[in-house]
Amino acid sequence: MSAAPDIGIEGIGVWAPQLPDWSAARNMLCGNVEQAADSTRPTAAILPAGERRRAPESVLIAVEAAQQACAMARRDPRELAHVFASAYGDLAINDYLCATLARAPLEVSPTKFHNSVHNAAAGYWTIASGCMRASTAVSAGAASFGAGLLEAAVRAGGESEPVLLVAYDIAASGPLRDVIASRSAFAVALVLAPRSASALARLHLRLDDGAAPLAPTPPLLHASHRGNPAAASLPLLAALARREPGRLNLAAGPALSLNLEISI
Repeated sequence: MSAAPDIGIEGIGVWAPQLPDWSAARNMLCGNVEQAADSTRPTAAILPAGERRRAPESVLIAVEAAQQACAMARRDPRELAHVFASAYGDLAINDYLCATLARAPLEVSPTKFHNSVHNAAAGYWTIASGCMRASTAVSAGAASFGAGLLEAAVRAGGESEPVLLVAYDIAASGPLRDVIASRSAFAVALVLAPRSASALARLHLRLDDGAAPLAPTPPLLHASHRGNPAAASLPLLAALARREPGRLNLAAGPALSLNLEISI
C-alpha cells in the first residue's frame, strides 16, 4: 500500500441531463427532489461563440463542469494545471468517423476529425481559459475517474499547487452501443488543493495493489448513469453532498484500488 498526499476539495462542478450543476446534484443526492427535468445543452459560457458551435457534446459537458468548479473554488482557470479523464472520448464522433471511413473516406469532416483526439476537451479548455499550465489527458477504461483523481492528487501534492480534475463521458451511439455500456452523458470536475484553508472536504488517498470491493452508486442515479465511467464519482459526490465522512474504494486501474478517507 502506498500513500498520496492529503488533498482538499475547494470546488465541485457537475453536468448531466438531469443535473445542470452541483446545486441540483446535491439536492438529488440528498433526496430533496425525486426527479429533475432534463437540462438543455450545457452553456459552456467560457468558450468563445465560434468554438462553442464547433465543440462536440463531450467537450461542452467537460468545459461546463470545469468552469463551475473553478467558480466555486474562486480560482482563476488560467492558473490551474489540469487533468482531463475520459474512458472513451467522444463516442458519437468515433461512430461517425468509422461509418464515414467505411462508406466514403473522402467525406470525413476536418472539424470532426479534429475533435476526435482524446485531449480535445483539454485543448478547448486551454483555448477558452488562456491557461498555459501543465495539461494531462488520462484514459483508463472503467477506472478513468479513479486514475484521474490519483493523477491530479499526486500532482497537487507534489507541486504544492491547486489542480483541476475533470472526468467526462457520453452515451455510446451506433454499433458502439453493442460493446460500450454508457447510455448517458456525465461530467464532474473538482478543484483539488493541498493545505487549503477553504476546502469543502479533505481526502486522504492510499493506493492498493489488486482490485477491492468498490463503492456502490447512489440508487437514485444508478439507473441513469451506471454505465458511464465518469459516474464512478457518484459515491464520492454523495458523501460530499450529505457531508458524510467515511471511506470509499475506487478503481484506479485493472489491478489498482484507490482508497479514500473523507474528512468533512
